[in-house]
Amino acid sequence: MREVLLGGLRVKLTGGVDGQGGGDGPVVILLHGFGAPGDDLVPLADVIDAPTGTRWLFPEAPLSLNMGFGDSRAWWIIDFARIQEDREAGRIRDLSIEVPQGLALARERFLAFLKELPKQLPIDYKKTVIGGFSQGAMLTCDTVLQTDYPFAGLVQLSGNLLAQAVWGPLMRKRKGLPVFQSHGTQDDVLPNIGAERLRDALTQAGLAVEWHSFRGGHAIPEAVLRRLGPFITKRLRG
Repeated sequence: MREVLLGGLRVKLTGGVDGQGGGDGPVVILLHGFGAPGDDLVPLADVIDAPTGTRWLFPEAPLSLNMGFGDSRAWWIIDFARIQEDREAGRIRDLSIEVPQGLALARERFLAFLKELPKQLPIDYKKTVIGGFSQGAMLTCDTVLQTDYPFAGLVQLSGNLLAQAVWGPLMRKRKGLPVFQSHGTQDDVLPNIGAERLRDALTQAGLAVEWHSFRGGHAIPEAVLRRLGPFITKRLRG
């Protein structure tokens, strides 16, 4: 594995022909969630089945958090006090009506990475799967809807529907895009109903959603990883 700077983001590269992202094979880009270290998802490259020569890119969120335990990062800041209040009151937040403050800037920073990437590495976006976990999932969904990059597939691990008034009208232009989506029925960080709303909106807009619900919380269980491998392989082999 090696680390490079692309469009202002630090990125971990692994896989490829040399274990450091070398070669011109297909690409998987995965973004970590809120509060995680930049290398949080790197181990997935060793457990998800993908075509030989696949290169894995793991961008690190630009915002550093002081959470009292190691390196914690974020794509945008969230209101923890409000989340705690909702939990204590037993309220389920409807994120679909919200446009998070900081989402636009996060997208701008991620787009700078995508723009710089072909200048530094050989890449065919038609042979690139993009996605993430939690906040990283939502940022990639927002980015895919707001751009016309011809990605081979979108991965949404424990994400939710955000900004429906903005996302909804944009979904139809992505008709036919394959989407892998998973969510835990006992998720107390991002509610399962928010994931179901995303699934239903994408499906109604004509995207090809592969949905995997699991009994569990805010996590990526082994069973999901076993199913994710074939999805990625099919998309990258085209």
